[in-house]
Amino acid sequence: MKTKHNKVSNITTEKNNSSIEVSPIECKNSVWKWVFLALAGLGLISIICMSTGAGMSGDEHFHAEHAVNVYNYYATGGADSTAAVVTPEYNLPYYGQSVDNLAYVVAKIFGIEDTYSARHIINSIFGWLAMLFAALVVYRLAGWRGAAITFALIFLSPRFLGHSFNNLKDLPLATGMAFGIYCLVRFLQEFPKIKIKTAVLFAVSIGFAISVRFAGLLIVAYFGLFGAIYWFIRNKKGGLFKGQGFKELKLMLGWGIGISAVGLVIAILLWPFLLKSPIANFMDTMENMTQFAIAIRQVFEGEMQWSDLLPWYYTPKFILMTIPLAVIAGIIMHLILIGKNKDKIFWSSLLLFTFVFPVFWIIYQKSNVYGGWRHAMFVYPSMVAFAGLGFSLLIDLVQNKKTKMILVALPFVMLILPACHIVKNHPYQYVYFNEIVGGTSNAWGKYEMDYYYHSTREAAEWILENTKNEKKDDKIKVASWHVPSVKNYFRNDTADYKVTFARWYQKGNVDWDYAIFTVTGISPEYMNSQAFPPKNTVYTVDVDGKPICLVLKRSSKDDYTASNLKNAGKLDSAIMFYNRALADNEYNETALLNMGEIYLQKGRPDSSLVYLNKFLSFDPNDDNCNYFVAYSYLMMNDAQKAIDICESIIKHNHKYGGAYNILKDIYLRSNNLYAAEMVMTRMIDADQVDNNFMPQWVAINRAQGLDERAAYRKLYKIMIESCEKRGKKKEAEIYKEYLAAIN
Repeated sequence: MKTKHNKVSNITTEKNNSSIEVSPIECKNSVWKWVFLALAGLGLISIICMSTGAGMSGDEHFHAEHAVNVYNYYATGGADSTAAVVTPEYNLPYYGQSVDNLAYVVAKIFGIEDTYSARHIINSIFGWLAMLFAALVVYRLAGWRGAAITFALIFLSPRFLGHSFNNLKDLPLATGMAFGIYCLVRFLQEFPKIKIKTAVLFAVSIGFAISVRFAGLLIVAYFGLFGAIYWFIRNKKGGLFKGQGFKELKLMLGWGIGISAVGLVIAILLWPFLLKSPIANFMDTMENMTQFAIAIRQVFEGEMQWSDLLPWYYTPKFILMTIPLAVIAGIIMHLILIGKNKDKIFWSSLLLFTFVFPVFWIIYQKSNVYGGWRHAMFVYPSMVAFAGLGFSLLIDLVQNKKTKMILVALPFVMLILPACHIVKNHPYQYVYFNEIVGGTSNAWGKYEMDYYYHSTREAAEWILENTKNEKKDDKIKVASWHVPSVKNYFRNDTADYKVTFARWYQKGNVDWDYAIFTVTGISPEYMNSQAFPPKNTVYTVDVDGKPICLVLKRSSKDDYTASNLKNAGKLDSAIMFYNRALADNEYNETALLNMGEIYLQKGRPDSSLVYLNKFLSFDPNDDNCNYFVAYSYLMMNDAQKAIDICESIIKHNHKYGGAYNILKDIYLRSNNLYAAEMVMTRMIDADQVDNNFMPQWVAINRAQGLDERAAYRKLYKIMIESCEKRGKKKEAEIYKEYLAAIN
């Protein structure tokens, strides 16, 4: 039986000597169309179902609360302007977060009590849409077979899939960018005869992307760049500024300005901060969202590193380690074969640019990034589309049917291992590392695992299930570093449970019965030592056999009792209880550290070192412990040893102020004013300037012959230079004003 074809022209606009393939030849009843539709349909059902098992993400409570303020802004006609007012403590107005806002409205309309589950389902739909648009881009360039391969590649990308469950902060931007790039391809393929539907969709994609995050404005930049290139290629031989070329230039500019303007209006209408003052707040957002970032410490390459001082290759390396090898193979094949089909070079370049340029810009700007590559997640749809097109180019190059079938099967076979990870480790799909680093189990202890705290849900549910029959004279106290998510899981059981805050290294100072801790924030040395996991661990949440979250059950509160005695100045009694705690667990880091501090207070640095060195035996680079060790040696008049330890602390954590202060004091004691001043200069670079800094600076410089005005002038010049070097333009301007005022 003959297959009936629907011929869609492979236009090359011979009139203008262009060689850009505009649309694919596609069989209307192609089996690949049905394969794609089946994959997409199954993907939608699966992603929604999987999202219901997800926990809260790390920042989710902030944006959920802001969504309430956004709703109130519109409900009151702007009278409640909380959502549009930025304060030092509240910078969320800089985020458009339209999907967060949509989720809140849906939950409110339908009376959904579990708002986080509603948020996750809605976000999963947007994750699916990002996958769909990535596949549709390839459909327009290579047909349904390429679309099916692309959808499989992105759906079976565990990191992207996992973020689709609950990351309403970064994932929807990826959706907006994928939507926008699809519309850009569609627009250029139709040009100069643009359909109204295409123009409307394009404007909506721009508006939506910007309304999620300000970075969505990149779509407008891509539109301008590739619109200009497309027009140039079409008309370079026929005349750019005359006849058909000039006519098409006016059309491109008209459509470009019109679509972009409508998109911006849509974004403004969806964003209270912009709606309140479009021009001024647009500029304010642009300035602050390109500079704003909170530096945090995280594990990278087996070390705790500050996010604002990560090596330049952090983002590209993290991407390469955490995407399926099938995607990497598709990209490599595309790069090799890009010259084999000259008609597709333009489209290949478009996709390549839209995922390479943002990553390049992150590196070039020395951006403060963390949490893997979630800040660059919006490039992934373009990356996968590029890979999917690479597989299509390879398949099209081969004529032998058996070989072609093998190549068609290749990407699906290469996705078996990521698929196994997805099935085996639900709902922690995003905790994934590929074979380049030996899989997730081998990356454990070297790179961040559950940095977004998804696993606290399972841990909380375990406590609820396993403490039902415990005798309760009082509420069961559950400690955690990430209180908001844990509180949410106990929201219906507040009569029996109380959630409290505790840090891992200070947990012994807090009253709790059970504790929930993800491995995020625990040093790699500790995680790989004999002390981990603690002996009172009663449950672990595992990925590929490695714990990403622990549930601890307190067997004794001697360390908590000792902490209260220590704070009350009853040091001898505290020592007794800390020794009891150490008899129960010799690796009790809270007891060891506090014992070290107590013996320093008692003027016995030799005894202090016994406990501190025990701590360092399983966590050798702990800042606080090494600080007390340095102080011990200083008390023992070994200044050089103290200096060496402080320099080691700074090497591992350049923002640890205590180490600088010890160094400064040592040099001041020896009257080495120059060395003390150099330490203070390093403190400026590390943002460790406190209230005592300026008086000390003035005193040191006056001792060197400068008057107070000259000392301040010298200080402000150093501060300006330091801020400019670190990209802190606002702070630099402030110090310039101070400098001008005293000149």
